[in-house]
Amino acid sequence: MNRKQALKTIASSSAVLLTSTKGDAFYSSKDGNDQLKGNINHSACRWCYRDIPLPELATAGKDMGLKSIELLEPDEYKTVTKAGLTCAMANGSMIGIPNGFNQPKNHSKLKKDFFERLPIAAEYGLTKMICFSGNHWEESEKKGLDHCAFGLEPVLEEAAKYNITICMELLNSKVNHAGYQCDRTAWGVQLAEKLGADNFKLLYDIYHMQVMEGDIIATITEYSKYIGHYHTGGVPGRNEIDESQELNYAAIMKAILDTGYTGYVGQEFIPKDPDPLESLRQGLSICDI
Repeated sequence: MNRKQALKTIASSSAVLLTSTKGDAFYSSKDGNDQLKGNINHSACRWCYRDIPLPELATAGKDMGLKSIELLEPDEYKTVTKAGLTCAMANGSMIGIPNGFNQPKNHSKLKKDFFERLPIAAEYGLTKMICFSGNHWEESEKKGLDHCAFGLEPVLEEAAKYNITICMELLNSKVNHAGYQCDRTAWGVQLAEKLGADNFKLLYDIYHMQVMEGDIIATITEYSKYIGHYHTGGVPGRNEIDESQELNYAAIMKAILDTGYTGYVGQEFIPKDPDPLESLRQGLSICDI
């Protein structure tokens, strides 16, 4: 019996004591209200649970200990707020991941979209918004970096008025996003240093960076000051983060906390289990150190 099967077996009990690898205990009730440790601010990415109506996902997430559902559109903020949650990472422009800041032809549209969304996000107390480098489009590394910096500068200036941080996501170009430019931590750090803006950070996606470069804990430790948000995902496959994949998420979460990080960790795996909410609950328990 694996960990997930065990959790399902005991789910019918009114209150069951579970034990972590450290021997710490927490209670899981069939009515929700998991007593999580509170060291990690747990979030989940909306698109991974797109078949579940958002009000239902928000209610179930709140019951299992989520504090956020992220990657939402402005018209969805009200739903999660009503459920007592926030959106830890709001969607920026929706022109598509390949069409990012590394192409000057996109700058006008990107600026318009971010300028429209920033005040709405601020109205709901949101503090982070995602952006993307875009694909290479035959541009050199340096040109892409320069274009990103030039396009981001007015957006960051506007975002600062609302106390919002813009986070560029690190994605792998090996399996999922061929041609994506911000596919290595060092490149993202170069951009952050070039911008020199307190409200620009990297969204460090653990799945993507394990596929692309490995050395997750060492990289997090070295570059923590440039990282503003984290995403999870099992490797290989981007599915559940349980024992079926290769990463030690408990150790990774400890490394994140050891850097002094106090932000959110967003679960962004694609559930294979017929009960995706059970997979999400399991993911929280694994990361709750």
